[in-house]
Amino acid sequence: MSEKKYPLEALFGRILSPLEQFLRQTAAGGIVLIAAAASALVAATWLGDATVHHAWEQRFALSAGGRFNLDLTLHHWVNDALMALFFLLVGLELKREILVGELASLKDAALPVFAAAGGMVVPALLYAAFNHGAAGAAGWGIATATDIAFAIGILVMLSGRIPRNLVIFVTALAIADDLGAVVLIAIFYTAQIDMRWIRAAGALFVLLLAFNRGGMRHPLPYAFVGILLWYALLRSGVHASIAGVLLAITIPARPAFTPAQFERRLDELQAEFRADRKDLETPDDPLRNHRMAEIAEAVERAAGEVQSPLQRIEHALAPWVAFLVIPIFAIANAGVDLKAVQWSEALSESVTLGVIAGLAIGKFAGVSLFSWIAIRLGLARLPNGVAWPQLLGAAWLAGIGFTMSLFIAELAFNDRAMVEEAKLGILVGSFLSAVIGLAWLYFSARPRAEGEA
Repeated sequence: MSEKKYPLEALFGRILSPLEQFLRQTAAGGIVLIAAAASALVAATWLGDATVHHAWEQRFALSAGGRFNLDLTLHHWVNDALMALFFLLVGLELKREILVGELASLKDAALPVFAAAGGMVVPALLYAAFNHGAAGAAGWGIATATDIAFAIGILVMLSGRIPRNLVIFVTALAIADDLGAVVLIAIFYTAQIDMRWIRAAGALFVLLLAFNRGGMRHPLPYAFVGILLWYALLRSGVHASIAGVLLAITIPARPAFTPAQFERRLDELQAEFRADRKDLETPDDPLRNHRMAEIAEAVERAAGEVQSPLQRIEHALAPWVAFLVIPIFAIANAGVDLKAVQWSEALSESVTLGVIAGLAIGKFAGVSLFSWIAIRLGLARLPNGVAWPQLLGAAWLAGIGFTMSLFIAELAFNDRAMVEEAKLGILVGSFLSAVIGLAWLYFSARPRAEGEA
């Protein structure tokens, strides 16, 4: 009897396990994110948006010795502190993809990078067209982001009908898109700058680079200085979550052991372990034989040393971000009182219309147009096994802009009414993009044969 294949296994077959694990976790995180967003909508509709907003505006302070006092609302603790972990993971993913992944070579990176650029430029222009000269003009960056968890979750639902290279393309596009969003936040959505704290942050960043160049691989020093970097950026006026990306840049990507050194070390430890087992005077049980337990622990340490700190930290951090940080962020930011929404009035607001048009139309137009131009000019090529109708379906899914779009909306507007208008636009635009993309890919693709790439 053949072993049952789960969707990702059926889709990817025998591929590199880091990518498979990442996509499996991302797809599961998308399901949790949907549940969190639904919970936020139910809470806001049942209790009222004002009640929910008031709850998240309660303050929580950390202080020490009268000299240090950090007093933030719960909402800011989520958006400024917890989301720094999200940006740390984004930074680690970006660094891995640039070093050894889909963005490692110009040939592989060209199409997703061009597609991501188009998926940012055209939505921003569409939004600006709706809000030119209006109070909501600052929200042009809201529609430029793609939510990788939602997009991958939908692609997994179509696992039997699409080529795996389409999923890899969408993943690379979303990661390149995240890099663009980070740049937008750092440049355009930064408040007044305090240069004293900027200099302090710069010095801490240089110290982290010195850790890297000096061969330091233990995560604790990076974590300690990374927290100081976060605090310095928080005080500087630059959004503190950017500290996560800066910290990720400094995390070493090279392991302590080469594969050959790891193999030799394993041989040595295995020989010692066998010798210990042959010694009739020592118990054949690691619980009672301390030497045997020490050898087993040495094997575990060696296995860690052959993995880079980047791999280990990303692997450890990903579940916390996918299943805790992002859901909490969604609960804190996605709530809209649907009972209070006057749809005819809401859908006439320029902010809401601009976000919907940017996500549901601009993303598709930008991704598909820039992809076509890049391929037409010979700068890029379609991924193997991917046809144009499938790439166009993926372009629709790029309009799912939930997490980063909500994040940018909170930075773009001080007026809560505009934030609510943007939220409604994000929900509607992302829903339309998801439904159209799902239907497009389902009807334009054929079921893949067993073993087909």
